[in-house]
Amino acid sequence: MELELGSLLQALIPSWNSIGIYMIYLAYVAIASFILPAKVVPGMIMQDGTRLHYRCNGLLTLVSIIGLLGLGSKMDLVSLTLISDRGLEMLSTSFIFSFLAASALYIVGCRSRSQASSLKPRFTGNFILDWYMGVQLNPHFLGINLKFFFLRVGMMGWILLNLSNLAKSVQIGSLSLSMILYQLFCLIHVMDFFYHEDQLTCFWDIMVERLGFMLIGGYLVWAAFITTIQGWWLLHNKVELSIPAAIVTCLIYLIGVLGYRGSNNQKHQFKMNPKAPIWGKPPRVIGGKLLASGYWGLARHYNYLGDYLLSLSFSLACGMSSPIPYIYPICLIVFFVSRERRDEARCAEKYKEIWAEYCKVVPWRIVPYLY
Repeated sequence: MELELGSLLQALIPSWNSIGIYMIYLAYVAIASFILPAKVVPGMIMQDGTRLHYRCNGLLTLVSIIGLLGLGSKMDLVSLTLISDRGLEMLSTSFIFSFLAASALYIVGCRSRSQASSLKPRFTGNFILDWYMGVQLNPHFLGINLKFFFLRVGMMGWILLNLSNLAKSVQIGSLSLSMILYQLFCLIHVMDFFYHEDQLTCFWDIMVERLGFMLIGGYLVWAAFITTIQGWWLLHNKVELSIPAAIVTCLIYLIGVLGYRGSNNQKHQFKMNPKAPIWGKPPRVIGGKLLASGYWGLARHYNYLGDYLLSLSFSLACGMSSPIPYIYPICLIVFFVSRERRDEARCAEKYKEIWAEYCKVVPWRIVPYLY
């Protein structure tokens, strides 16, 4: 047991190779965001009347990385199992980078005298909470919107790590139906995420959350590594998923896709054109501001339910072989309930009696008729 623990701790120590790989990856995503063709999307208008603009080319950036890795593999310049072979090292490298980045942003925020909405520091008086939650809304570095950048890095990292595990699975002969379903589910989800990248400007993270360790670690560690637990499990454990179980898992995934993408599309459509029909009918709007039609008439945070069903399908692809693949959806319950509570408090303060009326019309928070 002591030997296994020692080996685990040794595997977590970042090597210079892992650090170099991570830095090259960050640099490529940063450079690609500037040089690849992009759709420029305006963000929300902030309190001081300013608004940021976002270069949305995440899908093209991800495809270019995958293409370059494939080309490099064909030319024997790089191994497709590069990340998989250094999984724990890459995890610790990402965590250390997240810690250092959050600390640097906290120091910069403390020294900032800017009154702009994006950079004006906000403090709670609790050092740890401010470091964790962040003190600035949209800090930049060398012209890069760091919040948008870290989100991209994490989501792309999720797929790159998955594909590396897939290559490893083929290499060692452990490829299974479960691995294929899991890989397809994640790839479709992330590709769809970047295809609708212009909608991110309406997401809670982008609009409201300040950039601290919570978001940085969430993007770079949680999104890029914790979401791949199922893939790691399938890589090292044989799972025989029956055809009926696979069909049920696919159905749950499809329901999740409909709920997650459908609700986000409706929210984005409402912001662009408040009079556009929802499910073929004129939208019901509370106080001229809050949508109470479609998925948003079923629950106030129905998008969380769709997102959760997606995460559950990732784990169901692993069958019931172990509770380990279910760590991700279990943690999501805590995450979504916590975020929903903060969102509800903010909306109650912002919309006041309109929010109270909306809660009466749509009484369910996330799960209709249950919660």
